[in-house]
Amino acid sequence: MKAAPDAQKRLIDLQELDSSLDRLAHRRRSLPELAEIERLEARLAELRDAIVAAETEVGDLDREQRKAEQDVDQVRARAERDRKRLDSGQVTSAKDLSGLQTEIESLARRQSDLEEVVLEVMERREEADGRVGALRADLAKAEEELAALRTRRDEARQGIDAEAGMTTTARAGVAGDVPDDLLALYEKLRGQFGGVGAAVLYRGACQGCHLALNTVDLNRIRAAADDEVVRCEECRRILVRTAESGL
Repeated sequence: MKAAPDAQKRLIDLQELDSSLDRLAHRRRSLPELAEIERLEARLAELRDAIVAAETEVGDLDREQRKAEQDVDQVRARAERDRKRLDSGQVTSAKDLSGLQTEIESLARRQSDLEEVVLEVMERREEADGRVGALRADLAKAEEELAALRTRRDEARQGIDAEAGMTTTARAGVAGDVPDDLLALYEKLRGQFGGVGAAVLYRGACQGCHLALNTVDLNRIRAAADDEVVRCEECRRILVRTAESGL
């Protein structure tokens, strides 16, 4: 392949711009905010699940409390009926009176036990309410942190994108100075060799693979015409000759 020496040298300018774009793309993919956002999003999912579980517990305790209170009301109502019967004088049999009094005493104990159950359930519900409140506060704080991180991420991306836009514009100008066939080869090699398709030959060493060329290869390059496109025998990248190539 033939190309004017100046066109070949433009490949190095193009390579520098492409390497800059690659670095910018890497910066965009690896912003520190991204890992923090991922961590916070996972934390928010955990908090939301915990809130659902805590609110479900509150609902269960509400039902348990209502059931216990209904039991207390039923026992209280039954005891009230028994006291009215006792006070009415309608029960005259000593045996029936004794049985009624025993039942009233039993109902009083039962009521007391049930009221203890109500208090215990109320305490548990209060604790569950407190957990819901604490979880919601944690959720609000995490959401605020996430919003701030997303803002920082977006601002960082905007800065990177602006720089990438200017670099892309500059690249288009440089690429226009490179013949189509040479540009196509360069692009192909860039895809094959980690984004580096052309490198300077500096003091007898390829700056793409950083290996020194042997005498035979250096002599071959010395003998090549200035417009001949030469390749590194080690990494196969395009070698661009300059005054400091050591030829």
